[in-house]
Amino acid sequence: MKKIVVLGPESTGKSTLCEQLATHFKSSWVAEYARTYLKDTGNKYGYEDLWEIAKGQMELEKTTSYLPTTGHSPLFIDTDLYVIKIWSEISFNKCDHRVLTGIAKNHYDLYLLCNTDLPWTDDPLREYPELLKRKKIYAYYKDCMLNQQVPWIDISGNYEERLQKAIKAVQDIL
Repeated sequence: MKKIVVLGPESTGKSTLCEQLATHFKSSWVAEYARTYLKDTGNKYGYEDLWEIAKGQMELEKTTSYLPTTGHSPLFIDTDLYVIKIWSEISFNKCDHRVLTGIAKNHYDLYLLCNTDLPWTDDPLREYPELLKRKKIYAYYKDCMLNQQVPWIDISGNYEERLQKAIKAVQDIL
């Protein structure tokens, strides 16, 4: 099964894109575990919580990957450990070595990096509504993508343009 990760800064359409792709390819998608975790904590977290979120994300991915899909349908994953790495470095200026080890051990087939050109959607779990900050965070993601081996593409434009770019990229690796 091919695994495609959708990542990027807050409010860039990651969850929407995962859901749309799973529908299009008649497949499954893995939700972002951090949302569940943060709802339970009232959006309060510390450095140690990020490892708990990373573990929850990995477990959710593992259990979802066993769900039946149609044919050779890919699994779409809303965020991965790169998200935890960047979040940790921005919030705490450090990253747990277990997160970095997890990044090195995980295998994915494609990354879809969502750009910041969608309008901000307010959400009590989001922290960075300022476009300049979100662009800076996007640059961290792009740097991660440039310094790893898995193919990746930039996803930008309106929702329909993003979906069409993503569908084409996924079809290219199937």
